[in-house]
Amino acid sequence: LSELGSESAKIKAMGIMDKLSTDKTVKVLNILEKNIQDGSKLSTLLNHNNDTEDEERLWRDLIMERVTKSADACLTAINIMTSPNMPKAVYIEDVIERVIQYTKFHLQNTLYPQYDPVYRVDPHGGGVLSSKAKRAKCSTHKQRVIVMLYNKVCDVVSSLSELLEIQLLTDTTILQVS
Repeated sequence: LSELGSESAKIKAMGIMDKLSTDKTVKVLNILEKNIQDGSKLSTLLNHNNDTEDEERLWRDLIMERVTKSADACLTAINIMTSPNMPKAVYIEDVIERVIQYTKFHLQNTLYPQYDPVYRVDPHGGGVLSSKAKRAKCSTHKQRVIVMLYNKVCDVVSSLSELLEIQLLTDTTILQVS
């Protein structure tokens, strides 16, 4: 999916995506939707109290792999839809909504908590800290995979703004994007 995402960006830049068969493009988008759905509700901030450190790391790696795969599927789908001169059949509302759902969930539950500790929930139910105290205790070191996810989500958000200029969307979809 990572390779498919980068290739779709190249084809979009060349402006030849519309030369592909519409039927096959729609089938690819439907497959991509299933891949997006796989990682759209997975929380990367696991904390299994009774797991060992190795088990928790393995769980986190597995979840991050699925989340990253879904991000690549989002990028591929949005690259297809924002390519020039695409037929109306490729603007599948379910795929668009799934991309928005994925983006919104991971902004709120993965990226914001990683970059700003005010968004973090204390798993031990400890005392309430002020936002300044939380920020003071925060480490600025970010995992490489989180930075990569951040960059992909930024690309998706940017492409969603392109899609809003290309295709008329329903009011509920526009509200979700905003």
